Amino acid sequence: MSKFGELISSHVPVLFNFFTDWNEESTSMHPVLREVAAAIGDNARIIKINVDKNPELSDALRIKGLPTLIIYKQGEMKWRQSGAQDSEALINLLKQYAS
Repeated sequence: MSKFGELISSHVPVLFNFFTDWNEESTSMHPVLREVAAAIGDNARIIKINVDKNPELSDALRIKGLPTLIIYKQGEMKWRQSGAQDSEALINLLKQYAS
């Protein structure tokens, strides 16, 4: 989890997508996140975390619903939401926290 600590300490917003390959709503977010990444460029980072491969982190963050999206900036959680989101909303959120 020390790597996670490094990631959340970033000076740009970091959007984490907690997902599983067997959850349809989770996998439906992959193209949305590619669209967000293309639109936001270097102003934010997007990290996908498979909860099946990272159970300790998922438990520590109390990830229950999938997908769960969390934005961190400079070590602080800024936003969290479970369930699929649209690219426009995510782009606007990341722009808000990038400034």
